[in-house]
Amino acid sequence: MIRKLYIQNYAIIDELEIEFKQGLNIITGETGAGKSILLGALSLIQGQRADTSVLKHNDKPCIVEVEFDISEYHLNHFFEAYDIDYDDITTIRRQISDNGKSRAFINEIPVNLNQLKELTEKLIDIHSQHQNLLLGNPRFQLDVLDAYAVPKEMLADYRQLYDEYRKLKTELDRLEANAANAKHDFDYLSHQLSELKAANLRNGELDELEALQKQLTHASDIKTALEFSYGTLNADELAVLSRVKEIEANLRRIEPFFSQVGNLIARIESCRIEFKDIADEIDLLNTKVEVDDEQLSAVTQRIDLIYSLLNKHRLANFDELIEFRNQLEVRVNEIAQIDFNLDEKRKVIGQLEQKLHDKSINLNQLRTQSAPKVEQYVSELLQQLGIKHAVFRIAIDKYADFQPWGTDRITFYFSANKQIEPQELSRVASGGELSRLMLSLKSLLVKSTGMPTIIFDEIDTGVSGEIADRMGTIIFELAQGMQVINITHLPQIAAKGTNHFLVYKSVTNNQSSTGIKLLTPDERVLEIAKMLSGEKVTDAALMNAKELLKSNVSLS
Repeated sequence: MIRKLYIQNYAIIDELEIEFKQGLNIITGETGAGKSILLGALSLIQGQRADTSVLKHNDKPCIVEVEFDISEYHLNHFFEAYDIDYDDITTIRRQISDNGKSRAFINEIPVNLNQLKELTEKLIDIHSQHQNLLLGNPRFQLDVLDAYAVPKEMLADYRQLYDEYRKLKTELDRLEANAANAKHDFDYLSHQLSELKAANLRNGELDELEALQKQLTHASDIKTALEFSYGTLNADELAVLSRVKEIEANLRRIEPFFSQVGNLIARIESCRIEFKDIADEIDLLNTKVEVDDEQLSAVTQRIDLIYSLLNKHRLANFDELIEFRNQLEVRVNEIAQIDFNLDEKRKVIGQLEQKLHDKSINLNQLRTQSAPKVEQYVSELLQQLGIKHAVFRIAIDKYADFQPWGTDRITFYFSANKQIEPQELSRVASGGELSRLMLSLKSLLVKSTGMPTIIFDEIDTGVSGEIADRMGTIIFELAQGMQVINITHLPQIAAKGTNHFLVYKSVTNNQSSTGIKLLTPDERVLEIAKMLSGEKVTDAALMNAKELLKSNVSLS
């Protein structure tokens, strides 16, 4: 439950702090005093988006902080999941800075808005005045029935399966959409791949071919140069090697009596050996070089083929051509496998559809079994609230396809008159009837979900007199098992409260500001008297106020 609410710099609120109690907390005040502004501030705690428009003073941040007692609600798993320190008395704070940035904290640990919503939706339900419009919303109607009929774990299990099913269906739709185009391209891509495979390309081949082409083109020049070089080194007596040998022999003859040439002889011998190796290598190279016009033609054709493939596929170099061939092979294989992949995907989807079908049947059975009990509960509550011939019905129809909640379509039907058959709720209920219907449904919801706190913002709109008194009694009974905060303009309901707060507006230096205070017993009598008679309180109004409060003591 909410223990304490602190608001700073929000709308027309400078700063206020309220301590709420267990049971029924009543909030009253003049129109425009700021009662509903409290709910706006609380909506920030529920994760509603906000900007600088909420700031009363643009140079200060807005702060909304709520202290909850969560000791009885087994929420430890939430705190463990997000690594947040657990405390029976948990504080949730939301800050909106003057630059519009928002920050949220749970027990001083920063959290994102989704985490904030996940926790607060377990702690508090706010019924604002516009929520009566939800009565005609099929999803709201489904949620009401499911809160009573279906365990949350069962719905979560179905939803997880449904999300997986939708993901696979989306993938299948994409594959099928691509399949037609892919198959249309298959022959063309296969032809391209066959052409590239027939070329038998290998890495580095083009560089090798172009080098060989140059060699073959200049083969005559190469052989002439090699033959001249070999001949000059080793062809006859005038060749370099022969002359070097003669030099070496002459030096050796004088070495015995002229030792200074010993080092020169060694060097000349080394040069002779090196020249001999060079000559042998030149001779070997010469034997390998052939003037072969046929080979040159073949190499040129091979190079022309590669360049034609590069131009055809608009590629810049040989490496890109190799990569293109590899990618083309992958793509052709993918297309060849597409029917198999589609069949496998359809097979998995078929299995999921069967599981969803089975689970949706189970959901339908629970809803069908529970619908009469909900109909009876709401009809009886409406009759207690003065709609004597109220009939409330729940129709369960089928969607053709799976939905996130099953295959059921829920529609509420209502009739306030004995002679009129129930019709769709949104078409027949008046404002006062909608208020009573919503209270009945909210009563069912909170009892089914075990919500710690519910806040009603003038749920009594459109009712008065005895009906207001009965509505107040139902709200009071709700508050015996939970905390209820009820904003009301009806004295019959205000008198039912365990605690009574007054929202008021004050003006200082031409600036309006909202305040709130817990009324003493005497102040409460005066406030209820004002609600009965207006600003001018009469003795009769005071007497009636005391009687209302006295008569409601028995409820406690």
